[in-house]
Amino acid sequence: MGRKSSNLDALSVQRMDGQAGREQNDQRSSLREAITGRRVLSMTELADVAVIGAGVVGLGVARALARAGREVFVLESERFAGFHSSSRNSEVIHAGIYYPPGSLKARLCVEGKLALYRYCAEQGIAHARIGKLIVATAEEEVPALGRLKANAEANGVTDLVLLSQAEVRKLEPEVSCVRGLLSPSTGIIDSHGLMAELRRDAEAAGAQIAVATPVISGRVCPEGVELLAGLGEPFAARFRLVVNCAGPWAQEVARRIDGVPPASVPPQHFAKGHYFLMAGRAPVRHLVYPVPVPGGLGTHLTLDLAGQARFGPDVQWTDRVEYSFDESRASGFYQAIRRYYPGLPDGSLSAGFTGVRAKTVPAGAAASDFLVQGPAEHGVPGLVNLYGIESPGLTSVLALSDYVRGVAGG
Repeated sequence: MGRKSSNLDALSVQRMDGQAGREQNDQRSSLREAITGRRVLSMTELADVAVIGAGVVGLGVARALARAGREVFVLESERFAGFHSSSRNSEVIHAGIYYPPGSLKARLCVEGKLALYRYCAEQGIAHARIGKLIVATAEEEVPALGRLKANAEANGVTDLVLLSQAEVRKLEPEVSCVRGLLSPSTGIIDSHGLMAELRRDAEAAGAQIAVATPVISGRVCPEGVELLAGLGEPFAARFRLVVNCAGPWAQEVARRIDGVPPASVPPQHFAKGHYFLMAGRAPVRHLVYPVPVPGGLGTHLTLDLAGQARFGPDVQWTDRVEYSFDESRASGFYQAIRRYYPGLPDGSLSAGFTGVRAKTVPAGAAASDFLVQGPAEHGVPGLVNLYGIESPGLTSVLALSDYVRGVAGG
């Protein structure tokens, strides 16, 4: 376990020194002035790269491109980086168990897990490889464990262990099940610490991060993509490359750019999830998951780095991103949790937080893959759109960022 990195402080745009010897010409200085609100940028100026969105993936992509020598500007609509999905999740480092073999989710999760553990160790980001139990609470669920193990092995995850009821009980006396599946390489991470480190790396390589800078509109032009962004007095600039990492709003951002084929923009759906907290000592040492359910991985028990237990998320399909908390859902949580943790005391759950997962398919449809569209897919030079980057996006961030850099042509 590494040190605990502080939460992101993104109230203002910070100008970083960048790599030693990097030339700073008048055009770049003008763009910096525009981003920091000192003037409106001329629409004739041409900049290198804009990354739209400063969540964990946007920061990772900015880091990868800046370290490859690109001049990167990150445009974030909120006053803080990582305000949405990146800080409203289970903070789990996934092993790569659930995703279809050959999918981007499978490949990038497995690669990303290894890269993320290395990065955490090298940078001192707080994390813990505590392992996970997936439990079958009825005999009819046992075959699902075998299918998950086979699927994981097809993805290159070969360390899963099928456990008997007695073996699970020995590991976790409070857990009730008929069989279990142990994933030793699953872990937990401080997502804020990760984002802070990605941001520091990106800025050290010369990237600029502008908060409170929403993208208002755009258009495809011969040199790349022209964007109008900012509050109050917006600035306009043309970029050789634009990477749309706007998370749940990626489709909306793409539709605002004149020249992006409408047919290339996938549907936009949202799955809201509630998390309840449990006070006092956690009843387990491992993460505990039921077998998966449609739309998610079931109401699971996770631990944060302070050892507090939290349960969730459930699945509530919605038509917008909003974070109100419905405490009446507690009764459903008690019922779901007691299937594998029957000792859950009455009244022990309290409202935690909610998050919203970006989906490209509606309720009832098979889970979709990450969708990374470059010019080969939508026909627009200088534009990469990322859609449906839900779990395991956090785990995959380093591998996904390198993949996006490849799609963007470096």
